[in-house]
Amino acid sequence: MPTVIKIDPVTRIEGHLKIEVTVDLVNGVNKVVDAKSSGTMFRGFEQILVGRDPKDATIYTQRICGVCPVSHGLASSLALESAFGFSANVNGRIMRNLILGANFIQSHILHFYHLAALDYINTKGVLDMAPWMPRYETADMLTGSIATTLVEHYVAALAMRRKAHQMGAIFGGKLPCSPTIVAGGCTETPTTVKIAEFRALLTELRNFINATLIPDVRAIAAAFPGYYKIGQGSRNLIAFGVFDLDSTGSTKLLKRGRYTDTVRASLDLNQIAEYVSHSWYSSPTGLNPAKGVTIPNALKTGAYSWIKAPRYLNKVHEAGPLARMYINGDYTRGISVLDRLMARALEAKKVADAMDGWLNQLNIGTSGYTYKAMPSAASSHGLTEAPRGALGHWVSFSNSKLTSYQVLTPTAWNASPKDDAGKHGPIEQALVGTPVKDISQPVEVLRVIHSFDPCLSCAVHMLRPAKNFSPVVVNVPAAAF
Repeated sequence: MPTVIKIDPVTRIEGHLKIEVTVDLVNGVNKVVDAKSSGTMFRGFEQILVGRDPKDATIYTQRICGVCPVSHGLASSLALESAFGFSANVNGRIMRNLILGANFIQSHILHFYHLAALDYINTKGVLDMAPWMPRYETADMLTGSIATTLVEHYVAALAMRRKAHQMGAIFGGKLPCSPTIVAGGCTETPTTVKIAEFRALLTELRNFINATLIPDVRAIAAAFPGYYKIGQGSRNLIAFGVFDLDSTGSTKLLKRGRYTDTVRASLDLNQIAEYVSHSWYSSPTGLNPAKGVTIPNALKTGAYSWIKAPRYLNKVHEAGPLARMYINGDYTRGISVLDRLMARALEAKKVADAMDGWLNQLNIGTSGYTYKAMPSAASSHGLTEAPRGALGHWVSFSNSKLTSYQVLTPTAWNASPKDDAGKHGPIEQALVGTPVKDISQPVEVLRVIHSFDPCLSCAVHMLRPAKNFSPVVVNVPAAAF
């Protein structure tokens, strides 16, 4: 008899996301044959900003996400600076990189230890308490001393995340949500003491990344080699580039570009379009973000998500650490669940190592902020990367008031629903074909979802179809996940 499994919610994901997968027998093996990714919460930041002073956007948009607010503040600032033909001075650029780098490091540590790793560990006898009970206990999960060690590192990672926040706050004022990142640069002034404090914390974090994070990710990869072939998805990648290395923004630590149909190529922003045929919007479909419109319609027929479906050249593209490292040439092993985990850990090292050098480039006693008057009317955009992938802000204003604001987030790329042509989004595509050994404990589905690190809360619904459908519904406590 067919079984419908409802897991509501799936924990260890940021925000509000529901994943629905259909599982059926394929050549005698239970596999995912269809998937839906549904963003279930409309927040309306793009409407909130209309009519406000453009400079307010840098503060407001950081509240879009408490995990990666620095990226939104930077994208907003870059968009406004583009409007008045301005680039931050050397200190402003470097301190922005340092604050953003701290945010990347804390997010990457968070993702592996606190969001993804427990999909691979049987914590019985190690974490026999809430919120880790009830839980999945599958035969392939790690047990014994390696499980105990990974749980110990889970706890240690909490302290390291705090240190990353402390480090970012030295030049960011505070974290999350840095008030020092503004249009005009960074309002902090570096001192010898601040640089020394930053470097001390950075050294601890670099040691943790090298001695703990990367070996732990490699241990998971060694124990689960099959996941190098699971969750491949669209196999197209996109990155807006991040960490400017000069005042022009043309040279970056992680460059802008795309990997489409096995070919690396440059990026043309005019080729981005957002489709809404399966999203709860009455907006025109297929618009470039520069002309984007956000008109909510919760009663729209055929829609199943508040996320739009961004596409490049009408093709599905994945964003994130794997996309950045692949396009940059730093990691090219493949595209899969494990490749996403490995690329994220190696990116944490690349960014942390670069930060140590950036500290040496700061000019002590020189402000990172430069004032320049903003025009009363302009249209522009700001592109950067959040820890989870390509982020862009498109702005228009007149009479010194915002008339349009469009945000294209990493999870819009990755967790998008089907587009007008019926093509599934990256997470949806990655889930299709995933084998599910035990439909009462579909941990394989969670491993694929968590590999993307979507910035949303999830609920997973699994359906095994058959003729004369008469399902048995099994409700699993959320704490199991």
